[in-house]
Amino acid sequence: MNGWHVVPGESGPGSSRQLPRTPSGLFPAGAPMRPTWREPYPVTGGGVAVGAVFAFAWLLLFGLLGHDVASYAWWTAVAGGLAWLAAGVLVRYGDRGVATGVAIVTAGGWSIAAAAVAVRWAQSGDWPLW
Repeated sequence: MNGWHVVPGESGPGSSRQLPRTPSGLFPAGAPMRPTWREPYPVTGGGVAVGAVFAFAWLLLFGLLGHDVASYAWWTAVAGGLAWLAAGVLVRYGDRGVATGVAIVTAGGWSIAAAAVAVRWAQSGDWPLW
């Protein structure tokens, strides 16, 4: 047979049929040999959105307590600190998606407060927080 696998209806050396090959192991062909770890509580978009909405409402309520830029900035800093503590607890014991939404919106709220302080400082030339 000269090393050729001849199937009825095909010609010998010029056929287009490939020989069966044994995989080299470089690219495994089957399922992985060890188990795949799956996260028990994956982060979902819905969880992130819920955390973002609650953090936005939390920062808004505390921000409305301020009557000027300084009090707004201090209330926002306190509310953000409490929100990040809650996010830390959620990361450890609860839903990490909600914690992610809380952390993202809190960072945004702190940025807005910092920008308000910077604008007031630039306008008046006096540091507004003390």
